[in-house]
Amino acid sequence: MLDKICQLAREAGDAIMKVYDGQAPMDVAHKSDDSPVTAADIAAHNVIVQGLTDLSPEIPILSEEDPAGWEERQHWQRYWLVDPLDGTKEFIKRNGEFTVNIALIENGKPVLGVVYAPVLQVMYSAADGKAWKDEGGHHEQIQVREAHPPLVVVSRSHSDTELEDYLSQLGEHQTTAIGSSLKFCLVAEGKAQLYPRFGPTNIWDTGAGHAVAIAAGAYVHDWKGKTLDYTPRESFLNPGFRVSLF
Repeated sequence: MLDKICQLAREAGDAIMKVYDGQAPMDVAHKSDDSPVTAADIAAHNVIVQGLTDLSPEIPILSEEDPAGWEERQHWQRYWLVDPLDGTKEFIKRNGEFTVNIALIENGKPVLGVVYAPVLQVMYSAADGKAWKDEGGHHEQIQVREAHPPLVVVSRSHSDTELEDYLSQLGEHQTTAIGSSLKFCLVAEGKAQLYPRFGPTNIWDTGAGHAVAIAAGAYVHDWKGKTLDYTPRESFLNPGFRVSLF
């Protein structure tokens, strides 16, 4: 199953790259919450939904680009959680830091996840409590690593005073900024030790990265110490959270 989901993420990445490379128009529009959406988001969504439907017609799909209503999903115990193009702002800026995110949720937990960055040609994946990174034909299992001072990874496009206050009280550390779910993956592969998030995210922004992070030995907790939960609820918004080694 994991290999097939990785292949599907690559196919979605290929659809995105046709727009990114200018072979198809970008067609930037804005949704009701003012977040951008492009032709690449829609193309990747179509590829993934078709692929998942063929692979597992019995498992419903929740995608950012066509989210099912509350009436339909309130009793879901198992579902695919998809962000066809995470980091649309990074895509529009053309900095390569955007990803395809696909996660399988069972009883509120992300049990399988794939995060693929098509420009960087890097694939992170997780299932059965193990996480991997594929880059340039090199396939390796990844896990978290301690470092002193710790490297804190923060969002490329979202900064806020809460985060600045938190960092000012953290003690000795270094920071780096990157877009999309790659922040989860940097912690998972041991390059960073902490990803604190105060600003708003939706469940499709975090599901796949969460799966990779916990399979690599990290924790994904809200600021009250509870694990992020994907049991269906009316709102798609996550609470603030941190990805950390402890």
